[in-house]
Amino acid sequence: MNDATIPLARHDIRRVFIANRGEIAVRIVRACRSLGIESVVGVSEADTDSMAARMADQAVVIGPAPSGQSYLRADLLVKAALETRCDAVHPGYGFLSERSSFVRACSDAGLIFIGPSAEAIDAMGDKITAVSLATKADVPRVPGSGAMADPAAARRIAEEIGYPVLVKATAGGGGRGMRVVRSGAEMEAAFRSAASEAQSAFGDATLYVEKFIERARHIEIQVIGDQHGNIVHLGERECSTQRRHQKLIEEAPSPALSAAQRAAMGQCALRLARNVGYFGAGTVEFVVDARDNRFYFLEMNTRIQVEHPVTEMITGRDLVAEQIRVAAGLPLSFTQDEITLHGHAIECRLNAEDPDRNFLPRPGLITGWKAPAGPGIRLDSHCCAGYTVPPYYDSMIGKLIVHAPTRSEAIAKMTAALSDLQVQGVTTTAAFHEAVLADADFAAGQVTTRWVEETFLPARKAARATQEATA
Repeated sequence: MNDATIPLARHDIRRVFIANRGEIAVRIVRACRSLGIESVVGVSEADTDSMAARMADQAVVIGPAPSGQSYLRADLLVKAALETRCDAVHPGYGFLSERSSFVRACSDAGLIFIGPSAEAIDAMGDKITAVSLATKADVPRVPGSGAMADPAAARRIAEEIGYPVLVKATAGGGGRGMRVVRSGAEMEAAFRSAASEAQSAFGDATLYVEKFIERARHIEIQVIGDQHGNIVHLGERECSTQRRHQKLIEEAPSPALSAAQRAAMGQCALRLARNVGYFGAGTVEFVVDARDNRFYFLEMNTRIQVEHPVTEMITGRDLVAEQIRVAAGLPLSFTQDEITLHGHAIECRLNAEDPDRNFLPRPGLITGWKAPAGPGIRLDSHCCAGYTVPPYYDSMIGKLIVHAPTRSEAIAKMTAALSDLQVQGVTTTAAFHEAVLADADFAAGQVTTRWVEETFLPARKAARATQEATA
């Protein structure tokens, strides 16, 4: 990435309030520094001694440790931003980053929201609306329905498009409010269960139906636009290595896409984004049928993604700094023709979890920490020796990213980097990632979204059972 200071002018952003925590808060502090502007981080009482709090120009306590009393309180965040004389608010990812009400609260207070408009978030946040917009933009969607009134209506649609189907929450995410239905006999229970979960998780029980693609790849296109009508895509990220709909390893470019497919998906993403007047960073997600490589629109995430460093590594572009530039009213600093992809990048999400105990979170004191280093190795983390991973939030302790000329070289570099990483005091997923990278299916680029749960984990369990039996 280019570390040179980038001048801001139009809206004169001089001080950014960071409404987030963990590694993304650290990442935003660094982007602010590269632009020569100050940063203030809002922290909960559990994060007062966090790395972001120590790196930012100022830290302010916004509330108690539970996120419902701190990071999810728009009123407290806006109040803190105003009291610390900030011009703009960066929401990071998660928490309030895709809440249009937070965008409006910032705007009403005279703060610049570093992200898309509230209208764009509303349009893409509701999945039924988003699918409708995708269809209008000539972006292929998975065969499916609009809102379903009851199980009987869902069953009629399922019989039209053929089982298996997915019953999905229109306000859903992360697999919540979603069920696979393989026959009409399963629909009643699945529909009511998904509706109940959706109501509890999102406050909206509305469901719709889509054809379930059994062997699917998850591929997303990174886009970014400005407020002058310019919008570009920066290629794809392959995110098929998942467990329970949670991404574990991301890479770019995808080992499964041709140049023609990449171009077609990029154009689809741009058409959709233009149709909603999108500006800021966003990601258009697609599901790709592994049987015939046909792709379909899945959803759009209206924020910076956890896995954005993968794209930064192969393009050399600082996406977080570009977000701030765009929010300041400046035009994009690069054109589509100036975006070139170099080499291959892989990111492993490092969590304080025990993979051998069903990925049980393992918060606690980190007693030792040694990060891998070297050309093409990047660790985005908020952790160090002496840091206590709190039990209140997600268990991610960092993202290890590598870049190399080829995919096989990137796999080798990531394997070595994971081996060099030393974390004492808490159990991590580093060894699990090493095992995935060493698997023949992953090396061949043949992973689909259900591979970890249906193939890799059962094989790993069987191998261990055999070892124990012969020990």
